[in-house]
Amino acid sequence: MTASPARPRVTIVVIFLNAAAYLAEALDSALAQTFRDFEIILVDDGSNDGSTELARGYARQHSAKVRYLEHPGHVNQGMSASRNAGAAAGGGDLIAFLDADDFWEPCKLAEQVGLFDAHPEADLVAGAELEWRSWQGGLDKRLSTGFVRDLVLERGEATTAVYPLGYFKAPCPSNFMVRRALFNTVGGFEESFRGPMQMYEDQAFLSKAYLAGRAYFCDRLWVKYRIHDQSCMAMYKSDHYDHTRQRFLQWLRSYLKTMRVGSPRIWMALWRAELAYRNPRLHAVIQSAFVRKLYHGLGRGVRNLRRGAAAGSP
Repeated sequence: MTASPARPRVTIVVIFLNAAAYLAEALDSALAQTFRDFEIILVDDGSNDGSTELARGYARQHSAKVRYLEHPGHVNQGMSASRNAGAAAGGGDLIAFLDADDFWEPCKLAEQVGLFDAHPEADLVAGAELEWRSWQGGLDKRLSTGFVRDLVLERGEATTAVYPLGYFKAPCPSNFMVRRALFNTVGGFEESFRGPMQMYEDQAFLSKAYLAGRAYFCDRLWVKYRIHDQSCMAMYKSDHYDHTRQRFLQWLRSYLKTMRVGSPRIWMALWRAELAYRNPRLHAVIQSAFVRKLYHGLGRGVRNLRRGAAAGSP
């Protein structure tokens, strides 16, 4: 009998499609992590620009850490199907996603794993991120995600506060780490989100995750989110944003019904989001600076209530 190889703590899923210009930089940032108990699953979504050869080269050179996958027939199946395939191929209890044009700071895995260890009730961890423009001479911008930081949020709390239903920024896929248990519970990413709908494939997953799990946001900076003209967001946002957002909200309404979500707060947030397309004038009033100010006070209120409850605990 031989012992089975130990499972890595973290599975890193890197999906790519014609990303030869950026892929090596992304992979090098993953391989440079100070936390070493990880595996990297490379998922080729039908590349024809040299990315395939590059990825296979990394898998050969770093065979102890890196594996290469592709869809049968080397066909394109979309971002969500590729993320799901990578997650399914891995064995880590924690899953991180690194898009092929982004870059991780060396402490990313170590600090996120540390937060999961410190907060075993948390199911998803995300931090701040850098809109990375300096790589081509622009100005970078640091952005916080979430609405209450350094607290584990209860199920559904992030749903109404964080985009796409709330006003606070959502993390990009290269930012967050998720427990495999939660990933499996919600069924991973929605593989029907193809074409312009890929603009919301991460938001569909996060919407499910916020409902089923507990999220933890902090202000530690782990990821450089590369801004460039060929990104999925850049290609689809200007021409398809409103139509795609309406389709996403329709999907979300159906999902909430399927999951029998009864929270009036969540349904009100969805109603408010849909109002932009049913009654733009009323929506503009709701979006006023005064209402936004009240809404942003929600985060402070949740934090103060939690601290008060903690102080009163025996």
